[in-house]
Amino acid sequence: MANDELEKLPGVGPAIAEKLKEAGYSDLMAIAVESPSKLSELTEIGESTAAKIIAAAKIAADVGKFETGDVVLERRKNIGKILTGSKALDDLLGGGVESQAITEFFGEFGSGKTQLCFQLCVNVSKPCDEGGREGHSIYIDTENTFRPERIVQMSEGQDLDAKEVLKTIHVARAFNSHHQMLLVEKASEIAKEFPVRLIVVDSLTAHFRAEYVGRGALAERQQSLNRHMHDLLRFGDLNDTVIAVTNQVSAKPDAFFGDPTRPIGGHIVGHTATYRLYLRKSKGGKRIARLIDSPNLPEAEAVFTVTEGGIVD
Repeated sequence: MANDELEKLPGVGPAIAEKLKEAGYSDLMAIAVESPSKLSELTEIGESTAAKIIAAAKIAADVGKFETGDVVLERRKNIGKILTGSKALDDLLGGGVESQAITEFFGEFGSGKTQLCFQLCVNVSKPCDEGGREGHSIYIDTENTFRPERIVQMSEGQDLDAKEVLKTIHVARAFNSHHQMLLVEKASEIAKEFPVRLIVVDSLTAHFRAEYVGRGALAERQQSLNRHMHDLLRFGDLNDTVIAVTNQVSAKPDAFFGDPTRPIGGHIVGHTATYRLYLRKSKGGKRIARLIDSPNLPEAEAVFTVTEGGIVD
């Protein structure tokens, strides 16, 4: 969006327009749906000024507008997808991992969550007609699990130039939950310079779980987690980005039937993640992925294999 479009809003001059752009507000809709306190905090303008700008943006962007289903369907044809390397897994996800949505991979240690994220980082750099997005990725690493050596193996497994692939992955280690949330803001700056088509958060909940201990801290933890996930979704919407997050499971000792594990994060993560895949180990390097939540796809399972060269059927 050009600065002059912003400057047409009452109370926005060249200086404030520049601040809004720098804070990552790249269209009127992004401003219109923001809260005055958040806009004020990110742009360092007064809250009353922020409220006026938001009110004007709502009118300019026609926020209250409804669309008919056929228009939404047409727009969804432009949603980007990254293939995983496993046809079965891609089919389970309706043709790959979707942009402008959060896809959550959860499961026990060694179930393949991080391996899938590595594979997406490699594949997003490929041309669109080869299942990629010709883009860059951002990897927010909360548990020191990022391994460039593994990216090299996966790249060579597809005859890609590993050095070039590594140049498209921007890695940051998050040292606590506040830092983790801050890195999503920093991602907006990288997206101005590079076509960021994938954000990975591995893992989404580890810091929140470690820092907010006990029932007394639960409400605050869930609020922070909720804000973090909505920041990720907003980034995905503004940049047409795939958001892939991993999550751990905790034991559910009272489960007599079925699987005695459940994902961390409760209803907040459950409702905010668009697609949720439960991963578990099987025999001989195989993994089973179960799609347990999706707005448009049936609950089903797929089997894939983690090999030295990457994810395959």
